[in-house]
Amino acid sequence: MGFIAWIILGLIAGAIARLILPGEQGSGWIGALLTGLLGALLGGWIASALFDIDVNNSIFELRTWIFAILGGVIVAFIWQAITGRRGTRV
Repeated sequence: MGFIAWIILGLIAGAIARLILPGEQGSGWIGALLTGLLGALLGGWIASALFDIDVNNSIFELRTWIFAILGGVIVAFIWQAITGRRGTRV
């Protein structure tokens, strides 16, 4: 995948991961982009390490999106645990 494809995948996967994980994440769309990019990297590493799946071939494969979103949820959860943001917005 190209650099632009990783950014697009990261932005969308980060936004979906933040919707899945409850609570207030803060930091706007830049935080969603960073969460998604780190999540896509983490998800790709998990896919290759545990399941021997190469997710770097195509942005249009379902497993690429699944592991990117899974990684994004993990990264967002870790970010919430570090910053202590667990409450919901009222």
